[in-house]
Amino acid sequence: MVLVILDRIRDQIIRPKQDKDDEGFGKKALPIRDYLDEELISFLSVQSRDEALETMLKILVEKKDLEHSKAFYEAVCQRESVVSTGIGMGVAIPHAKLNEYKDFFILIGIQKENGVDWEALDGAPVQLIFLIGGPSKRQGEYLEILSKLTAVIKHDDWRQKILQAETPQDVLKIFEDC
Repeated sequence: MVLVILDRIRDQIIRPKQDKDDEGFGKKALPIRDYLDEELISFLSVQSRDEALETMLKILVEKKDLEHSKAFYEAVCQRESVVSTGIGMGVAIPHAKLNEYKDFFILIGIQKENGVDWEALDGAPVQLIFLIGGPSKRQGEYLEILSKLTAVIKHDDWRQKILQAETPQDVLKIFEDC
């Protein structure tokens, strides 16, 4: 019975069926660089996961006048309470989708000094945070974004380049061809 359930879950991720409510189904995600914005790349100096998320939310509100910021923050925290988005290798990908959002965005938080405890899968402290937000009805595009992002950050040399970046422009250059 457990194997049948796992097979169904795998099939939904690998071969999603067309869902008339999924406006992003079949739509190819843009290159990661197209979701990035110089104003949404921040060098952090925080002590905890909660402080990191709060700081990043403030940046979204200040720099991009993020609407529905409270609902977005609550959705991100709710997701974190279910299971940590710390995927390992010093990386976390907190995320939430809201019906009210029309487009996806990615805010990158870089914690150059000591990483923060994120209850990551491998127990490693997190230094790179990719906060993703976007529309609820574009799950297919969202999965493409996640796939492209994880394809880049799984490589240690890419993560090190990001950690060594001195400016948001340096980070954008790293993602130029992604």
